[in-house]
Amino acid sequence: QVHLVESGGGLVQAGGSLGLSCVASGSIFRSIAMGWYRQAPGKQRELVATTNAGGGTEYSDSVKGRFTISRMNAGNTVYLQMNSLKPEDTAVYHCNAKIYTTPRDWDDYWGQGTQVTVSS
Repeated sequence: QVHLVESGGGLVQAGGSLGLSCVASGSIFRSIAMGWYRQAPGKQRELVATTNAGGGTEYSDSVKGRFTISRMNAGNTVYLQMNSLKPEDTAVYHCNAKIYTTPRDWDDYWGQGTQVTVSS
């Protein structure tokens, strides 16, 4: 089994900054990609940013230039730095990891989510 533990988040005023961390632990053979998704009330879950084992990154258009994703700890930790936050960034942010637990078997894993609230 693989567990994702998220930290960070909270309440911030518009224009402020927050950081989110996610640590993966358990039966990890190799991490493929890790990233963050978010879900606002009444909306579908959407991609925020991801980073793969090769260091490539992908961002949603709505956060480009404001958010930065990075990996550390042999690729089992992902960090999301969020700057210039806007009220529309308010959502529950979920960590996602695509992980091989054996040389042949991989799966998608999700964290429980952490609330980010940006006040205007």
